[in-house]
Amino acid sequence: MVSDDPHPPDQNAADTDVPAAAPSTASDELRMRDVDAQLTHVWMVRAFLKHCDESQEDEELQEVHRALYDYMLALGAPLQAGDAAAYLKLARKKLSKLKRATELFVEIQPEVSTHTNFQMAARSLRLAVDRIAQLLG
Repeated sequence: MVSDDPHPPDQNAADTDVPAAAPSTASDELRMRDVDAQLTHVWMVRAFLKHCDESQEDEELQEVHRALYDYMLALGAPLQAGDAAAYLKLARKKLSKLKRATELFVEIQPEVSTHTNFQMAARSLRLAVDRIAQLLG
């Protein structure tokens, strides 16, 4: 499988093109990649919520999947450009909206459905967003 990712998952930080003389830049690059890795989980929850039958009738659920998408969309350009500083700045700026969407989903999930898929989606989103917040902290 061919990937557009300039940093394959099995590549470690020592193998990157980041100069050794710039440790903050290297750590920012790693942090950007770690946040992006957590966003793969957010993406899967968003896709599940967007396409579930319950979303057709529930405006709050639609609000959640749109907020998740908006967060990831905003980070796409700096990620593609490899601009870790811009990516992290924007990720921090928009983190409160991501947290609010997560809190809303966790709150409404039992009302929307008690099915295991929804329970796991809520847990997965919470874990990913908590880790993103920790990385951006």
